Amino acid sequence: MDRSRIGIVIPALNESASIAAVVAAASRFGTPIVVDDASTDSTAELAARYGATVVSHKSVLGYDGALNSGFSKAAEIGCEAIITIDADGQHDPTLIQRFLDALEAGADVVIGVRNRRQRVAEHMFAWYTLRRYGITDPLCGMKAYRTAVFTALGHFDSYNSIGTELAIFAARGGCRLAQVPFDVRERKGAPRFGRALSGNLKIIRAMVLTAWHSR
Repeated sequence: MDRSRIGIVIPALNESASIAAVVAAASRFGTPIVVDDASTDSTAELAARYGATVVSHKSVLGYDGALNSGFSKAAEIGCEAIITIDADGQHDPTLIQRFLDALEAGADVVIGVRNRRQRVAEHMFAWYTLRRYGITDPLCGMKAYRTAVFTALGHFDSYNSIGTELAIFAARGGCRLAQVPFDVRERKGAPRFGRALSGNLKIIRAMVLTAWHSR
């Protein structure tokens, strides 16, 4: 797959500590598209300096809102495949090649499987999707999609699914799925979904809405 037709979408909110290194490493595999979700630090400036296409939000739209913008930009510039990777340094960008290899082998969607999860609610969501769709780690932020899957749904997310709606849409529609296990690294900065109770509640909400939309 031509490197120029691969979009690497990186949602970012106040990730100045790690964004430059992530963008620089991801650039080896495709076009980094950083969605700056109204950061108050130098995230956008650093991303642009290191060669990313930057989409900036005037107000915080959240993780799924950032991915919606990033996928739209990737489709707009003609990407055939879109990979999501976190801006906090937890995902080693060299893993991108493994996801690309899985797409080249025929998968429509490639889902990362982390070696560890932080919250009880993550295990609950994973239990549900494994039994219903065969998806081991729905909340992993590193996934790869053929752009045609995004185009078929028409959006990345519509109900704050924490990055799961498009993958589950693909599974329900009979798309070919592949899964790539990997070890996560320590993140830089605060957890994306909040700590303890608030993080678990956000995930449980997403799981309930996923079950509702999948009826």
